[in-house]
Amino acid sequence: MSILGFIIYLLVAAACAWIAASIVPGRVPGGFFTAAIFGIIGAWVGSSLMGSFGPVLEGVAVVPAIIGSGLVIFMVAMFTRSTSTV
Repeated sequence: MSILGFIIYLLVAAACAWIAASIVPGRVPGGFFTAAIFGIIGAWVGSSLMGSFGPVLEGVAVVPAIIGSGLVIFMVAMFTRSTSTV
């Protein structure tokens, strides 16, 4: 994968994270960049667990990436909410 392909991969994964963050209840601390990092992790998790189905952009299967990003963002939001009330 070239540098440009990797940058486009990151942008597609960040867009999937933005979609997932707007769907999932809760708030991710740190704003867009933190959500993008969790989205990239979630894209990897979603693709690993669900495989590759749906449309694929630059190597990112969009549907599993959105679902995986949603799961990761939801878990992070639940974890930060439970620890911030201490």
